[in-house]
Amino acid sequence: MASILVVDDEMGIRELLNEILTDEGHTVYSAESAIQARTIREQMRPDLVLLDIWMPDTDGITLLKEWSNTGQLTMPVVMMSGHATIDTAVEATRIGALNFLEKPIALQKLLKTVSKALESSPKYVEPEQERAVQSSSSAMAAPKHVAVEPAHTQTEGEFISGIAKTYYDLPLREARDLFEKAYFEHQMQIMGGSMTKISEYTGLERTHLYRKLKALGIDTSRNKGES
Repeated sequence: MASILVVDDEMGIRELLNEILTDEGHTVYSAESAIQARTIREQMRPDLVLLDIWMPDTDGITLLKEWSNTGQLTMPVVMMSGHATIDTAVEATRIGALNFLEKPIALQKLLKTVSKALESSPKYVEPEQERAVQSSSSAMAAPKHVAVEPAHTQTEGEFISGIAKTYYDLPLREARDLFEKAYFEHQMQIMGGSMTKISEYTGLERTHLYRKLKALGIDTSRNKGES
């Protein structure tokens, strides 16, 4: 059916998505880093890319921006993250991301998102047409007669609304914890991990702040020596 590139540094996520999407009849290519993703993208144009935001070498937002700047963002891209912030989501959709999947990824949400994303893919064809195309082209190359068109993207409001619904479907305490974790991780990132700055910005006393971060499972060990 479709060719889908999964880019995620977590082996468990790659294997899970590979198994699910292969069972649905899709051909799945996996990349554990931006370097591998670049190589695969240079060899082919997948029907869809599932791209993790947080990766060790080059993050997903940077790779998305790179593809956009070089004219390679000609397929729909769905971002994935376990702790994305609203700012990150807004930036991704402005660059060209189509949608967003919150980790852990629910099976039905994955299938629904993939199905909708493929509807906007300029290269994707129905199974009957695909068999005819595959007989005259290599498995790793897009048919030369297919025109390259930019993938349709959601509006900023629709993208943020999709993230909000992820929280709406959870119990209040769990949704609040997820939001607070994303909020504090964002503050740590933009303030360079300075507990003093975060304390002043959020209005939380430092001891209370450390307790809050510990309760949310946020590592603060690298900041304990800060005066």
